[in-house]
Amino acid sequence: MSNFTPLSSLIGGILIGLSASAMLLFDGKITGISGIVAGLLRPVRGETAWKTCFIVGLLTGGLLLRLFLPGAFAFGIVRPWPLLVLAGLLVGFGTRLGNGCTSGHGVCGVSRLSARSIVATATFVATGALTVFITNHLTKG
Repeated sequence: MSNFTPLSSLIGGILIGLSASAMLLFDGKITGISGIVAGLLRPVRGETAWKTCFIVGLLTGGLLLRLFLPGAFAFGIVRPWPLLVLAGLLVGFGTRLGNGCTSGHGVCGVSRLSARSIVATATFVATGALTVFITNHLTKG
């Protein structure tokens, strides 16, 4: 495994956990990205400003990383664009079907010992592993 980065992974995981905990403790809100984006698509009075700021902050963080550490993006997309678009649509469908995404269920729900989130996260991981296996080994993708 040439890209094994335990320290960076640990620090990143701690930061994700701390930020999700801060959101829940200080604002009483779950940091589920699909729910936040869905809330912007169907606005509710009093909810739009913080959701917009949250998404802008995510995008700004990525842009700053690109600016100051461009090597972090030095990887190639090894799948055709139509397949990536289909994959994105399936992920969006899955998040609506599962009533949340890995950030909402996996980070926030599992840490609160939510049975529904534990099942959802196990389903996400199993489906992802199966998809990678099928794509890389059965279809020689």
